[in-house]
Order: sequence, then structure tokens, then C-alpha cells
Amino acid sequence: MTVAPPPTVAPPGPVRLHLSESPYGPSPLALAAAHEAVDATGTYPDPHRSAPARAVADLLGVTAEQVVVANGSDELVLLSALALGDVDRPGVTTAGTFPGYRICLENVRRGCREIPLAGTRPDAAGLADALGRAGVGYVCNPHNPTGDALTRAAFDRLVERSAATGTPLVVDEAYLDFAPPGTPGVLDYLDSGAPVVALRTFSKAHGLAGLRIGYAVGEAGAIARLRAVQGSMPFSVNRAAQAAAVASLSDRGHLERVRAANAAAREEFRAALAARGRRALPSVTNFLAVPVEDSATAELLLERDHGILVRDAGRFGLPGHLRISVGHPGELTRLLDALDVVAPTRVVSGAARSGT
Repeated sequence: MTVAPPPTVAPPGPVRLHLSESPYGPSPLALAAAHEAVDATGTYPDPHRSAPARAVADLLGVTAEQVVVANGSDELVLLSALALGDVDRPGVTTAGTFPGYRICLENVRRGCREIPLAGTRPDAAGLADALGRAGVGYVCNPHNPTGDALTRAAFDRLVERSAATGTPLVVDEAYLDFAPPGTPGVLDYLDSGAPVVALRTFSKAHGLAGLRIGYAVGEAGAIARLRAVQGSMPFSVNRAAQAAAVASLSDRGHLERVRAANAAAREEFRAALAARGRRALPSVTNFLAVPVEDSATAELLLERDHGILVRDAGRFGLPGHLRISVGHPGELTRLLDALDVVAPTRVVSGAARSGT
């Protein structure tokens, strides 16, 4: 059985290549479970999210006390900013990354320090050094919006520093499902003694973005603190989302087919960019970051004149790049044609260069 291909006819409205949504959709089992759960809409969902928490724990080989389920990883970023580490100290993260960490830290009045990227990856050495003066640390791996992943040695360094300082390390693993085997993740370090927590989502590879559900897995003490503060919003994960997540976790075949199809499509997209004189940053995710000289203008013109939504990575602190989802092949061809209009390439000293 192969994963269902993206639809041959694009849905009405703008082409959505800006939010890393899956063109393959959710598992049919997840859809069926969500539809069935809607029949009980008149009653509240389980405030403990017990079924998805057990399903995650069983799949990952951890205890239920090491898992907390929430309304997407966005809720978990906020919960961690509220609950983890020394709340009288600012948090630390990288510059040029998902802005939710900084926004949540600032909104809960902890403050945030940002460490510049080291090329296309987080600066593990800089982050590790900063953990001793921080209340909590955040790192996105694989990195959003570049798509690159930390090496094992870099991850080791961060975890060792977290253990030595006692500063919780929160690793956003939203895109880890797309990464190749061997890519380091928090699960590899749960016995390290470090207060490490991974944030994961059903929005990307599982295709459940519209239902809003994710989970954290990590050191039991940190997870207990997340659960405690989550008590202020006990019904944040609805019935359909909980049911769909359980069913999606049971359909490992669908996830593996999505992973394989995405990897192939990503490299085909990379080759199509190269054929037009463009390059993309290294990526193990379901998007590519494509350099252009004026990413803000390119984003605007693609939407206004061509009905194509992409993400200006300048919104993340990485100007000069467009983050483009690996969508339907027809949509990507349309994007490439439009990009040649709004940000044409030119040859400079024998090398292709993007320009406007």
C-alpha cells in the first residue's frame, strides 16, 4: 500500500506553501476516529488526555508520567515558559528561529536572550554556555526555518550542560518525524539525568494541523510541572483531536509512507530549484529555505500577484530566505514559475544568484 498522492486538482483559494502543511493528509484511521468522536460533541473531552498520553507512552517506550498532551506544541511552549526552571531568570534560545519561544518568554515577563545561529544550525556551543545564566533553554531541532539538524556531538554538548547546570532544555522536535534515522533527539537522552523535554506535534507528518494536538515527552519532574500549570485549562484538547491522535499513532504504515514520499519530493523540489539556477539550504524537513535578495517583497508579490503563500523567513529573524513547504508537484511548479517573475535569478561570475 502506498500513501495517497496529493490531489491532482489543487483546492480553491491561494496555494498554501507557507505553513509546512502535509499534502498527503492524515491517516484514514485518524479521520474516521475524529468523525466518530464528533458524535459526542455535547460532552466535555477527557481533561487528562489519558488515551493519547498512553498511546504516546506505549509507542515511545516511556512511562505515562513522562508524557503530557496539549493543544499543539504552541500550548506547550507557553506552559514551559510559565513552569520550567528558575522563572526569575530569562530564557535563552537562538536567533533566526521560530518566534514563539521568545514571544512566550516575554509575555510571561521572564525575558529572552538570543544566540546567533552558526550557519544553518543552532550554535550549540553558544547555547550551552548561556544555559548556566538562563532559567530555561529552547532549541529547535530540526531547525525552523532553515531545515538543518544538530549533530550528535552538538546535542551531547547541550544535554551535558543542561545536566550540569540544572537548567531545563526544551527541544522543539516538530519536524523530527521527517528526519533520517540517527538524527539526535530527546528520547536518546532520557536517562542522562538532564531536565530535557521534547515538544512534538501531530500537525506536520501526521497531517492533523486543523485539530490542534501535540505532546511533550521528557524528564518526569519537568513533565509534572507542565501538567500542574496545564490544570488552568483542562479541556484545551477536544474530543476529535484526542481520538484522531490515538488512531494516527496506531497507523505506523501511513506515517512511514508520508516520510518516504516527503523525502523524495523534497529532493525533487531541490533539483527543480537547481535547474532554474537556485539553491536551497540543507533540510531534513518538509520545507526548503530558498535564498532571495528581498524575501519580504517576494512574499508579498507571490501572494498578491500569483495567489501563492510562502513564508518570509525574515519573520523568524532570517531575512533573505523564503521558507517553502514541499507541497503538491503542480503547486511547486507554479511557485517556481512565479518566483522567476518576482525574484529572477541572474548569473554573476559564472554562478547563479537570486535578484529582484
